[in-house]
Parts: sequence; structure tokens; C-alpha cells
Amino acid sequence: MNAFYYYDDVEAAWTFYTETLGLPTVVDYGFAKILRVAESSYLTLVDAAEGMHSTDEPRTATLAFVTEQVEAWWDYLTSREVPMRSDFRAAEGRPHDGFVAVDPEGYLLEFERFNPHAENEQLLPRLAGAEVQYPARAVETSRPPELGVQATVLWLYYRDLEGVERFYSDMLDRERIVDQGWAKVFPVSSSGYLGLVDGERGLHSATDEKSVTVSFFTDDVEGWFSYMRGREGFQLRTREVTDESGRVSVFIGYDPEGYFLEWDTFLDVEGNEELLALLNGVR
Repeated sequence: MNAFYYYDDVEAAWTFYTETLGLPTVVDYGFAKILRVAESSYLTLVDAAEGMHSTDEPRTATLAFVTEQVEAWWDYLTSREVPMRSDFRAAEGRPHDGFVAVDPEGYLLEFERFNPHAENEQLLPRLAGAEVQYPARAVETSRPPELGVQATVLWLYYRDLEGVERFYSDMLDRERIVDQGWAKVFPVSSSGYLGLVDGERGLHSATDEKSVTVSFFTDDVEGWFSYMRGREGFQLRTREVTDESGRVSVFIGYDPEGYFLEWDTFLDVEGNEELLALLNGVR
């Protein structure tokens, strides 16, 4: 599971995500840098001058860092004077606790703990089985070494939540594992989750344009292309699988409300070694 975020100053964003958040860089193409957030969760920072989206478009996505250590993350990030959209709140009996921070160019980052609650019965066993990611030794970061991340949820915002829930359930061939009524969560990878939100109730309103691309890493991009082509609710942006600079085979389309969806197969070439090792389960 991967999200592409787009920046006017990608180097400044990279500094924030590596030095402050302690995320390791597993691919660096210069204009695009792929960071590992959790076991199988990634975030790609893109220079908007060379990407598919403009920074003038609304940043209609929220990336949630799922962690048991919400209080410690709050203490750390506030000590680093990271801007906050909402303060930390916790209350007994709530299904989740957390807070929302803001990255250098306005993307929202939620730090969230899912608590024992009927709403989370299917999710919690998955989280318990995920490998917690701590700051990488190779990263020069102020993030305390004990601060971990279990998983991520990429929250997206829609007008027709019921319709888009059917689309993703059918596309992923998976059932939702969290139903908050106005928000639904689907598993995508071992630590990567897709959250669908009613745009009238979430942190963002639904928008026509959005400065984000949802990306799925796969070893069979051709198979996914055949599977998605002609699927109801999906429109192709690229008419065939294309090769990007000899590094990645990709195709791109749109979900029912215009989010860009991209499938990526990384080629066995220089620069992709670390990511391929992680995708192949090699440490």
C-alpha cells in the first residue's frame, strides 16, 4: 500500500519525513522518494513540477500512523513544534484515540490508536500480528528509538460512500474490517489499510480534484491491468501498461470519484534493490 504526495519543495518534505518522523528512504529517484512507514506501508514524496498532480489541488487525503504509543508521539511531535490540526484526546470506552498533525505543505497526518471495542474486533488481531517499525538505524532522526508504527490507514473522502464501498470491496475482493458508519476500512497489505470516509463528516470534504495518488505495489502489473480494464466504476488514464524510465512498469486509472489509482511493478534494476528486497520478504 502506497500513497503519492506532491510538493513544491520535495527536499524540505523529505527532511521532515526522515529527520523528524524517522522514516527510511527505500528508493530515491531524485524527483520522487519512496519512504517506508510500516511493514508493508509506503509513502512517496513527489516533486509536483514532475508529477501528475499540482499543489494547487486540494490535499484530500489523511495518512494515519497506527500506533499504541499515541501519547508519546504527541509529546515528541509537540516538542518538535510540528503544527497540529487537532489536539490529543483520549477517553475511556472510545474505539480510537489520537490527534492530527500537519506536514510541511499541508497534508494531514493522523496518529491513531485503535482500542478494544466491538467496532475493531476484526482489525485488532491483524494489528497484533504486524511487525512494529521503529526508526531505522541508518536514518539520522530525532525520533525516539522506542516510538513505533504498527500500520497505516490512508483515509480518502467521498460523496457516495455506499457506492465507493461496493467498488473497493469488489476490486480488492475483500470485505471491510472496520465499519464506523461514516467511515469504512479495507485491508490492502499486511500493514496497509484503505479508509473510505463520508466527505460530509471527515477531516476533509469530498473534492473533484485531489493532490494524491493511491498506489498498489504488485509483481503482476499486466494481470492487474487485465483485471481492471473495463471494470464498472473504473476509468483508465493510461491505455496500456507503460515503462517509466526503465525502473517501473505502471498503469493508472480513476476510481468512481476521481482519485488516481496506480499499479506498480518495480523492475530489477539499479536503484530498486532495497525496495525489491523488502517486497520479496528479504531483510
